[in-house]
Amino acid sequence: MAPFRRQSVPVPTVDRTMGDPGAARLLADVERRDWRAVHEFLRGVEDPGALDFYVGLISRSKGVQAWAGEWAEAEPRSHLPMLVRGAHAIDWAWMARGAKWASKTSRAQFQIFLRRLRFAHDYLTEAAARNPHDPTAWSELIVCGVGMGLGVEEAQRRFREAVARSRWHLGAHAGLFMQLCRKWGGSDELMHGFAVDTAASAPPETGLAVLVADAHIERWLYLGREGGKSQEHLLRPDTRAELHAAADRSVRHPAYRGRLGWQSDHNRLAMPFWLADEFDAAAEMFDVLGDQVTTSPWMYFGGEPGEHFVRARAECYRRRTAPALPR
Repeated sequence: MAPFRRQSVPVPTVDRTMGDPGAARLLADVERRDWRAVHEFLRGVEDPGALDFYVGLISRSKGVQAWAGEWAEAEPRSHLPMLVRGAHAIDWAWMARGAKWASKTSRAQFQIFLRRLRFAHDYLTEAAARNPHDPTAWSELIVCGVGMGLGVEEAQRRFREAVARSRWHLGAHAGLFMQLCRKWGGSDELMHGFAVDTAASAPPETGLAVLVADAHIERWLYLGREGGKSQEHLLRPDTRAELHAAADRSVRHPAYRGRLGWQSDHNRLAMPFWLADEFDAAAEMFDVLGDQVTTSPWMYFGGEPGEHFVRARAECYRRRTAPALPR
């Protein structure tokens, strides 16, 4: 008789569309380089948060610059082609730079990185001028400025422009959070303070309280890089309490709604809960997610995000004490 073998668990893959049919159609248009269809789709998006999601989806696609120029020439008054070109140029720049720390990035990489960011800056500035009411260009300009090294004050100015147009804009808050991280010229105190203040003031339905989880993930990363006790930070009672408070002010709150990209919120809570030995809380996130893994924050382990997602989920389910949430 053949020895018994435990059946392997399928590893989920990242779904860039987050299960949204509109996003799937948009990606198909992008892959066909059908700028007319892309233009019509984006022109019909009224919610700033949805536009931010869809523009982000396009920006992470390959080859956009190859056909976006024709779109820009055909629509000389529309802000949309400039917005897409600018957002894509930011991702294009980061592709050249890579994800390593500055000390491990070559001079040639930095030169390409900055050149592409200057393209992005010009496109986004033009997009903001063409549509003064849209916060998306200002949100993207925050991230562009982070890469260009423009500093905290300029990021805060751009943030004010974005939130004046959409008070709880997720992209703008994520962009300023990035700038306030120690890696980009901020500090642990600035980063954590911004996350906590935002969590306290933002409506629970926005999910912005999850920035507190992001702050603790950043601290965990930095402590690990410095040879510190990163796990101990997440196991601290005050850290665990803040993670629970963030969940209570976001995904656990009755007012929380399933906006586009809601899966990101649950993934960003699941990982730190797991690392903090809060297995019931993490399992609750996994119950809601099913197989809906997102790239962040699992990418920090290297390799395929789904592999780390499955490993964490298995341990949390094995060690949970509370019953599973009903599907």
